[in-house]
Amino acid sequence: MRTLSEITAALDDLYPRRWAEDWDRVGLVLGRGGNSVRRVLCVVDVVPATVIEAIEADCDLIVAHHPLLLRGVSSLDPAAGYKGDLVHTLIESGMGLYTAHTNADVASPGVSDALADRLGLVDLRPLRPLDGPEHHGTGRGHGRIGRLPETLTLAQLTERAAAALPPTAWGVRAAGDPDRHISTVAVCGGAGDSFLADAAAAGANAYLTADLRHHPVSEHVSGSGPALIDAAHWATERPWLDTVAERLSRLVEDVRVSDLDTDPWTIHQKPGVN
Repeated sequence: MRTLSEITAALDDLYPRRWAEDWDRVGLVLGRGGNSVRRVLCVVDVVPATVIEAIEADCDLIVAHHPLLLRGVSSLDPAAGYKGDLVHTLIESGMGLYTAHTNADVASPGVSDALADRLGLVDLRPLRPLDGPEHHGTGRGHGRIGRLPETLTLAQLTERAAAALPPTAWGVRAAGDPDRHISTVAVCGGAGDSFLADAAAAGANAYLTADLRHHPVSEHVSGSGPALIDAAHWATERPWLDTVAERLSRLVEDVRVSDLDTDPWTIHQKPGVN
């Protein structure tokens, strides 16, 4: 049986903390290194529902993508907010918590590789490669760009994305000519509007990401850039859980993936026709 220190070391090797953005908070959050790890739950978000799921499954460790404590806090009073309450609940349950966020985004394979695989993209390369000798030729970087085995229209690609990603109330929407031919696709798991220019410069016909905003999209599609496909943030990062779970299964016999939809949007009402 592996200890938490052994699991942490393995995760740090897969997703070194030095790869994370300066503002990010990654690595071991809670747990004593000598504790045994028999069962792990992989989640995108550490929220009350996923913590309950881990407790009910008798897990010893949660591996999360999004940090629970991203910004500094001065109190973990459980009566003051759900985060303090979750920290107390995790400690009282003897459960560890580990986070791999932007360091998992840029890894190879990382978050965007898993998203690209869901779409069936081949010949993947980073949308924005990481700089430095350590990363040269490794395929590490932000986002991915690849080729579809067959040309699709934007409408067909949007339909494929909706079928390939876990369902959410947000769904999948696209901006551009529905009949546009798509052969080269860029993707970025999570919020990816900062890479709109990279997708255009790379020659992508379409770019799939999350959290796209009105004005950047309007300005982008008015030019000659790629068509845009916008999916729920959680849905674009959920595929990576299968990747990290497969890696962990080499060390821990029971590794589970949470399919609880933790996207905050819960209702999507289409407008009626007047």
